[in-house]
Amino acid sequence: MKVTVLGLGSMGSALAGALLAAGHETTVWNRSAGKDEALVARGAARAATAAAAVAASPLVIACLSDYDAVHGVLEPLADDLRGRTFVNLTSGTPEQARESASWAAGHGAAYLDGAIMSTPPGIGNPAVMLLYSGSSQAFAEHRDTLASLGDPVGLGDDAGVASLYDTALLGMMWSTLAGWLQGVALTGADKVDATAFTPVAIRWMSAVNGFMSTYAPRIDAGVYPGDDATLDVHLGAIEHLVHASAARGLDTGLPELLKASIERAVAAGHGADGYARLIESVRAGGRA
Repeated sequence: MKVTVLGLGSMGSALAGALLAAGHETTVWNRSAGKDEALVARGAARAATAAAAVAASPLVIACLSDYDAVHGVLEPLADDLRGRTFVNLTSGTPEQARESASWAAGHGAAYLDGAIMSTPPGIGNPAVMLLYSGSSQAFAEHRDTLASLGDPVGLGDDAGVASLYDTALLGMMWSTLAGWLQGVALTGADKVDATAFTPVAIRWMSAVNGFMSTYAPRIDAGVYPGDDATLDVHLGAIEHLVHASAARGLDTGLPELLKASIERAVAAGHGADGYARLIESVRAGGRA
């Protein structure tokens, strides 16, 4: 498959390298010179201009700094994109993705917006997810090629969904890491090494995964039974976390934040409900 990669930062270079490793005829372009040398040495074709890069392949992948940069490069080349598939792996918002999809459709190009759930060293590993949304026909046509970059996960025809998932999943990552850091600090204050605590924490996460799988259909149905643990029980337990953190001189901001969300729901009369009830507070902007 002939593929073009626009943008050769750390991620763009990793994408192009994975395509070359999979045997695809890969054309590369970068605004500033010199970043393509290693790729050209591996067999990539160097395009002197963005126009030449787009013209070289039916599948054009962009991985630039932001959506403004993407449009700055491609808007003058809109007619050259006609009949091609444009895959935008640039980070942005769902709204930007939908606007880009409309722009591409208006110029006769199929559009996929993507989210890379990895750092550059993971590109090419089939265990790594890349999320795509936009033209289902384009996704089906190019799925095998996109699989060179990692496991391609199609999320449907709404071009904004991949970015939406990306934002939500990064939020989960930061929240999880924040909870882990709180745990490392708490146990570390009593001379437990992070390397000793972390394997136990990872094992515990498998139980947390089970909670999410149980709570998801309940959230969709709007029912929140407290059959595993009620919010009253959670409130009592989280007070231990606040106390233990404060007693060791740690930042109690995160435990206090979690405690406050539970307290609001309990004060609103939902103490007998399960933890999934807190989705209603999140949806209501923090009101129980």
